[in-house]
Amino acid sequence: MWVIHQFLDELYQDTVKRNPKTYDEDWQSSLTLKFQELLGSFKSDVSLQPTIIEQKVYDQYTRYSIEITTLPSVRLQMYVLVPNNLKGKKAPAILALHGHGYGNKDIVGLDPSGNDRKGDPGLHKDFAIELVKRGFVVMAPELIGFGERTYSIDKRQSPSDNSCYSLASQLLLFGKTLAGLRVFECQRVLDFMEDFKEVDSSRIGCMGISGGGLIAAFTTILDKRIQATAISGYTNTFKGSIMNRRHCLDNYIPGILQYAEMPELIALMVPRPLFIESGKMDHLFPVKETEKAIKDIKSIYSERNVDHLVKWHLFEGGHEICGDQSFEWLCSTLNPEEQ
Repeated sequence: MWVIHQFLDELYQDTVKRNPKTYDEDWQSSLTLKFQELLGSFKSDVSLQPTIIEQKVYDQYTRYSIEITTLPSVRLQMYVLVPNNLKGKKAPAILALHGHGYGNKDIVGLDPSGNDRKGDPGLHKDFAIELVKRGFVVMAPELIGFGERTYSIDKRQSPSDNSCYSLASQLLLFGKTLAGLRVFECQRVLDFMEDFKEVDSSRIGCMGISGGGLIAAFTTILDKRIQATAISGYTNTFKGSIMNRRHCLDNYIPGILQYAEMPELIALMVPRPLFIESGKMDHLFPVKETEKAIKDIKSIYSERNVDHLVKWHLFEGGHEICGDQSFEWLCSTLNPEEQ
């Protein structure tokens, strides 16, 4: 077995050493284009056709369930949380992205059946609710492959079963990726967000956890409408995380190491503000590699004289949302009127 490990280690070292080490605007532009190519592109000229499915009023906010069209024959459901005290004013908005689990219900305080949850909020910590209570309009799409959006051929044994493998493996045959499809759908949510009357489209942020952190990073890289991003439980190196254990197939971007390691990829969002949070006991994305990634990202931001825009919090915990600093960072960066 050591021979196989040695082979992969040598292949990695030989590949990444050929990556560019200067991070100017030309590097950023060319790598962003290559990254979009590797993800695979999706296009749609169909209208969003938004439909309100449900509305429920709470003390501090109102929750809507809304569907939009993303691709021909494809509908996306999202929860939209709106502070009750806006009184005609526009507010900054957050694109909130769940990780692996039972879908977007998991971040808006609902159990798998859609009822108000009474137990432990789990790794997601109902972070969409935490953000709407701080004055943000929050849009939480159900990422394709999770919850009610699993592939029809997959028979779920539990609410947390997903269709990541089925969808990702088939999309690869078309030269596309599941991450690319999820990013595209998030961009369709951003289209909807721009026209939402309560949203100040000049103050759009993003936050995601785990696989949702991946999509938060990748969407921010490719869509400059997002002005600030908080990534939880993802920032690392491919070598130290994705290559270090078996991960979900939705993490894999064909050929990416020929052009960038994960820190270089995340740094493509320079000069927009970035917050990184990670648990010191995260077993999926080890903290030592997170520290290395932060150092590399900060170095790239430094080349553009904006290293002060990279903030981070390594907290006492595991693979989970923390929020102790990230929520307030989003507030100070995007300036909502707190309730």
